[in-house]
Amino acid sequence: MVHVFKYKEYNYIYDSGSGSLHECDDKTYDYLAYKLGESSAKPALSEAEITSIEGDLKALEDEGLLFKEEVKTHPAKSNEVKALCIHICHDCNLRCRYCFADEGAYHSAREFMSEETAKKAIDFLISNSGNRKVLEVDFFGGEPLMCLQTIKNVVAYARAEAAKVGKKFLFTTTTNALLLNDDAIEFFNAEMENVVLSLDGRKEVHDAIRKTVNGKGSFDYVIGNIKKFVKSRGDKHYYVRGTFTAKNLDFSKDVLFLADNGFDSISMEPVVTDIDDLAIKEEHLPAILKEYENLCDEYLARYERGEGFNFFHFNVDLEGGPCLSKRVSACGAGNEYFSVAPNGDIYPCHQFVGDKKFLMGNVYEGRLNSDIRSTFAENCLFTREKCGDCFAKFICSGGCSANNYHFEGDMNKPYGVTCAMMKKRIECGMHVYARKNALKNGVK
Repeated sequence: MVHVFKYKEYNYIYDSGSGSLHECDDKTYDYLAYKLGESSAKPALSEAEITSIEGDLKALEDEGLLFKEEVKTHPAKSNEVKALCIHICHDCNLRCRYCFADEGAYHSAREFMSEETAKKAIDFLISNSGNRKVLEVDFFGGEPLMCLQTIKNVVAYARAEAAKVGKKFLFTTTTNALLLNDDAIEFFNAEMENVVLSLDGRKEVHDAIRKTVNGKGSFDYVIGNIKKFVKSRGDKHYYVRGTFTAKNLDFSKDVLFLADNGFDSISMEPVVTDIDDLAIKEEHLPAILKEYENLCDEYLARYERGEGFNFFHFNVDLEGGPCLSKRVSACGAGNEYFSVAPNGDIYPCHQFVGDKKFLMGNVYEGRLNSDIRSTFAENCLFTREKCGDCFAKFICSGGCSANNYHFEGDMNKPYGVTCAMMKKRIECGMHVYARKNALKNGVK
């Protein structure tokens, strides 16, 4: 499908079949918007102007860059397991109000995973990985740094076991940074492919939600640790991940605060919660969409000044990025990727952990529930009917299955509030992509 949109004074045409983005003048935009039914205003154009516009559009079509037929084939998904999210503990040293994981406990007893169980999870991944040579493990919680020694031992075990069968591991972890001391920093820099650090932005925003067990704000405890870690990280991957809620709809200020503090790899995610005063609702969307524009403008201004940073949601790669088959397949949860709870129970992903309807097995048994796995294997972009007429479908892949399920009761029904934010982020990302290319080519 073809989608036309405006960003300030810029006009864009995006062709989802080819993944091509084109900039156009006002007359072409008005003509195509009317022709596509995206505008009811018939443009006042002469016959000569229409002929010229149609000629330009036909030339793009002949090159396969416009009105290209979209792929309709359901992806053939592999049964090889490629990644595990290991919940090394279901406990946390913070009590963040918005935590989808029930402040680390996942609506159950607070517990740590034993080293034996974690090693069984590694064995399960290796034995079910088929021909895959590179395997991935994310140490998750709760707060993983509460179990640092166990993580160290499991990483060493995994590397040794993988070497025996000609495979290798990539490790990541997500931490609130409260326990991010010199020992943890040294280990992370040596062993972790990526590290995600939780920081919501400005002190007053962070402290309003992310509190310690004694009810105090955690900002002053973690900001120094995160700065020290990032300074030591060199060219290795990390990103500082924030969450915005209904309490800070001006979240662009938090992103820029993080950038001003020296963090050049940043993500700011909308909260996933049903807590009334924090939840993102439809009524908040106008402010949120405007805020993405505010952030986009400043993001590009800084880039042009040589002060750029990486903001996850503006990374729209129309030339590279995941292959089309991967985009259609979505994230792989419940089929190629699983989460393991501290007792060894296996779930489709971290957001399904604790929901017994999605319990798929246990690492001590080494088997997976084939019915649940089949449900996730069959789930893809084309099983989400609402996505059929959406320009963003090959970029967002139909949204998060867990969010769809928890907000709409069905993995195949995208959550409308999330869709609206996603579309805006993608349009901003396309504008960033176009302006960066223009600047590289010397065009202002």
